[in-house]
Amino acid sequence: MTSRRELLARTGAAGVGIAFAGALSELFTGSAAATQSMGRGTGYGPLVTDPAGVLDLPEGFSYRILSRTGDPLRSGEGVVPERCDGMAAFAARHGGVDLVRNHENRTTAALKVPTVEGLTYDPAGGGGCTAIHLDRAGNVTGEHVAIAGTAVNCAGGPSLWGTWLTCEETEDKAGMNGHTKDHGFVFEVHASDPHKTGAVPLKAMGRFQHEAVAIDPRNGVVYETEDAFSFPFGLFYRFLPAKPLGGVGSLQAGGTLQAMRVPGVADLSSVTETGRVFHDIEWVDVPDPLAVQTSIRNQDFGPKGITHGQKLEGCYWGGRSVYFVCSFARTQDGSAATHHGQVWRYDPGSRTLTLVIVFGPDTDPQNVGDEPDNIALAPGGGLMLCEDSNGEQHVFGLTRRGEIYPMARNRQNIGSAEAPEYGEFAGVTFSPDGDTMYVNCYTPGTTFAITGPWDG
Repeated sequence: MTSRRELLARTGAAGVGIAFAGALSELFTGSAAATQSMGRGTGYGPLVTDPAGVLDLPEGFSYRILSRTGDPLRSGEGVVPERCDGMAAFAARHGGVDLVRNHENRTTAALKVPTVEGLTYDPAGGGGCTAIHLDRAGNVTGEHVAIAGTAVNCAGGPSLWGTWLTCEETEDKAGMNGHTKDHGFVFEVHASDPHKTGAVPLKAMGRFQHEAVAIDPRNGVVYETEDAFSFPFGLFYRFLPAKPLGGVGSLQAGGTLQAMRVPGVADLSSVTETGRVFHDIEWVDVPDPLAVQTSIRNQDFGPKGITHGQKLEGCYWGGRSVYFVCSFARTQDGSAATHHGQVWRYDPGSRTLTLVIVFGPDTDPQNVGDEPDNIALAPGGGLMLCEDSNGEQHVFGLTRRGEIYPMARNRQNIGSAEAPEYGEFAGVTFSPDGDTMYVNCYTPGTTFAITGPWDG
């Protein structure tokens, strides 16, 4: 997860609303948060310095370290891998919680996800997922490999049947960077019994630089974002499953991958007017979902072309629509215009696409940073955003009024006393009952459980 580095840090520290244009309340549409009060409004008070130098939180909140990179996995399969990234929490048996955690590792990682028979896709791949099991009291009762041999597992999304869809943010093919198989796929991961899903790439969902997914609960259509690093930029996809809403393993039955075409719009960054609505959105079959010869975003979609967007990242379902985020756009990278982030809403029922939010303004063209991408709904209303920047790192809360406040600050210094450096936060998520916030520190890999007087 990323945020607009300097702007979020400044506004978070000062308690001033982040600059944006548009209907921020739309971000909460259809969620439990939409009906809850904002409680304390602008947050939970100032952060209190942690005497242990690990995590600063507001008064009344406390943290527990669930897992650290390098510690032994309770399963005995090896040690906890590095680069803890996207994560989700699922209700487990007997009132507990199952966490599934991505590890954004490449073949060069020092602490890869350990290979396990039946759960390893490519023995050369360093990425994958681990699962942490908690009892009703929040105590760790187990930790094991959930999938291995994948690559650059960044984000993903939960399925409707309690599994995690982990996404590879790479297009490496067999023979590239030491890999023995093609990468760039989505994999389904079952937290408590990973052998139910194994290490099977969901190839029909496309091979590209995946970021996140969200599923329409009414018909099982899966929406996917592509975080492409270079021009031409990524596409927004939908996957029509052959067995919609079929449960664990059903996505392996295949389906049809399509890309979104907005008539008259080649680049989403060119749209700057919030509230702008585009009608008759088209979905075009992807010519070659496996990108055997050419990356999907470079393929021929006919004379009308296809619609691109720089840094397509966060994706979630709310109400009757899917929301997705363009983290930022920069003309120097090839985008049509520069912005600090857009939030778009696609309504499948009306086939309309609306620009809901534009973040900004551009206070420093030479150091624009990135806007929020993945979004976690907080139990008392509002959102939680992970910061990824230079300098201090925070989890920020964002209220429906557009006010931003610091929720947590990482104090694990991986630099020096003279030049401190702190790892980014990632994978913020809440327990099903809303009583606990879980979040990762990317480096050094640390998974926290945070409890306290959450508004609800």
